[in-house]
Amino acid sequence: MIKPTILRMMVVSALVLTTQACSIPLLMTKKADTQLPAQYSAQTTVNDSAQATENSANVNWKDFFEDPNLTALIDTAVANNKEVNILMQRISIAANEIQARKGEYLPFVNFGAGIDAEKVGRYTRNGAVEESLEIKEGKAFPEPLGNYQFGLQASWELDVWKKLRNATKVATMEYMASIEGKNFLVTNLVAEIANAYYELVALDNQLENLEQNIKIQQNALEVTKELQKYARATSLAVKRFEAEVKKNQSRQYVIKQQQVELENRINFLLGRTPQPIQRASTGFMEIKPKLIQTGLPSELLAHRPDIRKAELELSAADLNIQVAKANFYPSFAIRAGLGFQAFNPKYLLNTPASLAYSLAGDMMAPLINRNAIEAVYKNANATQIQAAYDYEQTIINAYGEVSNQLSNIDNLEKNYQLKTSQVESLTQSVDVANQLFKSARAEYLEILLTQREALEAKSELIETKQKQMSAMVNLYRALGGGWQ
Repeated sequence: MIKPTILRMMVVSALVLTTQACSIPLLMTKKADTQLPAQYSAQTTVNDSAQATENSANVNWKDFFEDPNLTALIDTAVANNKEVNILMQRISIAANEIQARKGEYLPFVNFGAGIDAEKVGRYTRNGAVEESLEIKEGKAFPEPLGNYQFGLQASWELDVWKKLRNATKVATMEYMASIEGKNFLVTNLVAEIANAYYELVALDNQLENLEQNIKIQQNALEVTKELQKYARATSLAVKRFEAEVKKNQSRQYVIKQQQVELENRINFLLGRTPQPIQRASTGFMEIKPKLIQTGLPSELLAHRPDIRKAELELSAADLNIQVAKANFYPSFAIRAGLGFQAFNPKYLLNTPASLAYSLAGDMMAPLINRNAIEAVYKNANATQIQAAYDYEQTIINAYGEVSNQLSNIDNLEKNYQLKTSQVESLTQSVDVANQLFKSARAEYLEILLTQREALEAKSELIETKQKQMSAMVNLYRALGGGWQ
């Protein structure tokens, strides 16, 4: 039966600990604002009803990209990219952390064994006791005294305040956030490879366009040389045409170097050493960018991996406050032991004489100098506010990326149409200028200028087509497509 004095001490201790727990600092947390406009500010690719019901982010990248060479490259990159594989190991580490956290609120049972020997001084308390005792009739107390033991030791911290279970939930959310981080990396990887691929194809077309113009300029050079023979052209005209040919021939090697660097960049993303990139460059100018269905802005919250990652990190930060707050409360633990102990191995398994057991309960609570606990609690609150702002910023950035690409697609389409008309006009003007030059009705400078303008316009048209394809890819990425 518990004595009244002990009972009073327990009551007083409980009151003191309760008072201490009630003195937890009151700190404000932040609720993230996830409001988005009902529609995108620049909806130009499809009508509003189609946008409200369809979303290209749901399309798997294998179905979104129709070029088999491109899909093969992406497939290799998703499997072999070094950064993706590094993140996979981080995900494995996060999964192991869940396992570790789960084990913390389960009982620990250990097996132990030990052996030691001890001889105390004769003129000590223990020595005096041993002098007057006999372990067995007719036999003195042994010196040195051996101690042989083995058995089970158990301990269990009672998770009264759910600190350990909440910590496990935090680890689970961080694990899920790491998966979303990997998905976001894959989304960007798919987009980067697609952009590099279309840029490489555009360089092939730039090189082909340059070679065609070099042939035209070489023909003009030969015509000028013939006209010089009949005193209808000067050596200055011949030299200017030669210089123009040489300039464009040197430009070829600049483009070829760009191709090599771009191929190596793609190979790096694929996790392999430099090698030729298989691609389909023919018909690039006839490709029509895929029509993108944007859906509603609110769908970004579900489709974008970076938004889901930020949301999970915010949830983990919210729960981590409860974990930090639980450190102010008393912790309770149970300890128990069961085994055999004897001074001589031959008595070790004698039952019940050598049987040993123990049972104890612990309660521990912070009372004085709680600076470290308060600092952890304040940091948890600050981290929560930081995560809320990061979540809001990620949402705003995602909406802005989609809006930018919608506008970009619209402007590039108008730009491409005008550039096409310009190229057609300049191509015809080259033929006209050549005819006029042959009949001495145009100067050689007019021929050079017309050819140069036609070359630049066609080059800009190819670049605009490449930007159109990149805008399509970037909008697909901005909507959250590419990781499925």
